[in-house]
Amino acid sequence: MSDSAADNYAGVYGNRIGFGKRPALVLIDFVEAYFDRDCDLYADVEEALASALRIVEEAREQGILVVYTKVEYHPSGINGGRFFEKALPLRHLVEGSPMGAWASGLEPAAGELVVSKQYPSAFFGTSLASTLTAAGIDSVILTGLTTSGCVRASCVDACSHGFIPIVVADACGDRHDGPHEANLFDMNAKYADVVSEAEIIDYLKSL
Repeated sequence: MSDSAADNYAGVYGNRIGFGKRPALVLIDFVEAYFDRDCDLYADVEEALASALRIVEEAREQGILVVYTKVEYHPSGINGGRFFEKALPLRHLVEGSPMGAWASGLEPAAGELVVSKQYPSAFFGTSLASTLTAAGIDSVILTGLTTSGCVRASCVDACSHGFIPIVVADACGDRHDGPHEANLFDMNAKYADVVSEAEIIDYLKSL
């Protein structure tokens, strides 16, 4: 077995599915908690947001469905279950908290979809899969926070629901480069095609 992950996976994992014909863009949890330095959830993810905003602009230009997700809990946390118990910083995301507001520069437009969730995946416990299926969507372009958490969970569930997952590396962020890079590597190996912002912009323009 090679010491290099790329060599070890070569020829086994890493096949590319390619882009779908009718995509939706999903922006996962770009909320103020990750941008406020006084919040436990703060991460250095401004560049990921900037990338996502550029992608949103192109998606709107091409008439692509744009979906936003945010985590939001009852003030008691009762609807967060074990996730709320385990991940203590989630207390910042109860209903009405300013930490749950959209990050600066991000604002859903009329006709765009907002999904409220209580668990990592954008699909678990929500109507997102049935909504996308009914709209004839065959693929999801995933951006958001954090790469190792809600982005990964959404990626795996997108694959499990039969959508082609496309993860935009530049538009995803995490608390540390280690989990970020490791999860991008693993998603690309097994579940999704991980692409750059430039690749996804070119694809959207082609539509």
